[in-house]
Amino acid sequence: MSGIRMGTASGRWILVATVLGSGIAGIDATVVNVALPTIGRDLGTNFSAMQWMVTGYTLTLASFILLGGALGDRFGRRRVFVVGVIWFAVASLLCGLAPDAGLLIAARALQGVGGALLTPGSLAILQAAFSGEDRARAIGAWSGLGGVATAIGPFLGGWLVESVSWRWVFLINVPVAAVVVWIAVRHVPETRDPGATGGLDLAGAALGALALAGTTYALIEAPDQGMGSAGVLASGLLGLAAAAAFLAVERRTENPMLPLGIFGNRQFRAANAVTFLIYAVFGGIFFLLVVHLQVVAGFSPVASGTAMLPITALMLALSPRAGALSSRIGPRIPMAVGPLICAVSLVLMLRIGAEASYLRDVLPPVIVLGLGLSLLVAPLTSTALSSVPERQAGLASGVNNAVARAAGLIAIAVLPAAAGLTGDAYDNPRTFEAGFATACLLGAGVLAVGGLLAAVSIRNPGVPEADHPRHCAVGGTPAAPGALREARGGQGGHPRT
Repeated sequence: MSGIRMGTASGRWILVATVLGSGIAGIDATVVNVALPTIGRDLGTNFSAMQWMVTGYTLTLASFILLGGALGDRFGRRRVFVVGVIWFAVASLLCGLAPDAGLLIAARALQGVGGALLTPGSLAILQAAFSGEDRARAIGAWSGLGGVATAIGPFLGGWLVESVSWRWVFLINVPVAAVVVWIAVRHVPETRDPGATGGLDLAGAALGALALAGTTYALIEAPDQGMGSAGVLASGLLGLAAAAAFLAVERRTENPMLPLGIFGNRQFRAANAVTFLIYAVFGGIFFLLVVHLQVVAGFSPVASGTAMLPITALMLALSPRAGALSSRIGPRIPMAVGPLICAVSLVLMLRIGAEASYLRDVLPPVIVLGLGLSLLVAPLTSTALSSVPERQAGLASGVNNAVARAAGLIAIAVLPAAAGLTGDAYDNPRTFEAGFATACLLGAGVLAVGGLLAAVSIRNPGVPEADHPRHCAVGGTPAAPGALREARGGQGGHPRT
């Protein structure tokens, strides 16, 4: 079904369902960071357990988001979207009731599976329900409102932690999910891709998840258990073996979750390499910064949660202009300069210490970071999408989304250990301050490499590229999430916040 108009009752209901549905997953990706110090103290956990509370969610989301898009195309986008929302709500309830860190981490992993089912479905529903100019307007509204939801999330999470309990960071998802399901069942039309035939790549999905899980476990636990411990060695080797098996399966299967041939395009490879470096830094730094503001600078959960709001405001205001600039001069310069501006921001963050002032010490690097991201994200996402044929736009979007998610996952596992933040570091302000400074300098170096890589590997097209929907992958839903088979068939489509 296609051709529903924006401004009609049907169009508004569809937009509300998709924005709220993807919004609960996007908010949850950022709001939990605000609650981490409180959760750690309440459950008596160490820093590696706090890392798992974030990476458990990201791991399953990154592993299954491509499969989630394929399931929607095959069995019905509304159906899979509704299943994902219900799954996410049940997992959120389990998170809110978890009596210890182990069960909370397991429930977070279940949340990620729900997010992988509902996130690609939200955009696929819009792609199928609207057409022409109405489709562009609907996706623009989805992106803008999703950005607003992502911005509200940390403030809401901080308020819930301070005023009620950290458990309500998760429990609040349940009534919102109920509203989404009611609207979707009553007002969202069912669509599927009639060309979605052949078997599902379940083996690829399982091997991809195993590869990420094994390597992530080894990276997170190595500082505490030791690189030579049996558990770390076994999980690391298992992860590497699963990664090799995943590549073999994707190369040979008839309907691969990740067709490796798409990486034959040089521009696509370059855009995703830059994506990996950029979002690795942001995944690690954003994870640490919110904790740093509370543990070292003495900010409240609400204050730390709202500290990054100027970034969202700047991106909402400036990203469309950056996209237009990229269309005129090409993406190479914005993609090369943007990471360097962000690197300057991380150096400025070294000023954030004990009793830091928000206006003097926090706001300047936040503004500089917002300017750098505003210049960078739109051309980065557009380049990843426009570098492949139009029929592969949805696949390109899904791959870019998964790359951004996986980069953040690996960074949260690696960066704290590289900066010396292990064990009970989050309970020691001086130790955490020193580790955060090291993390900022490491991140600035990686951003500089990302800018250099963009300068030497990204090509400016000879003619202006077609416009594509853009959305920030930082802290929320990546640009045009999911592998949309409809998009692959000729309909343009994360990190994706």
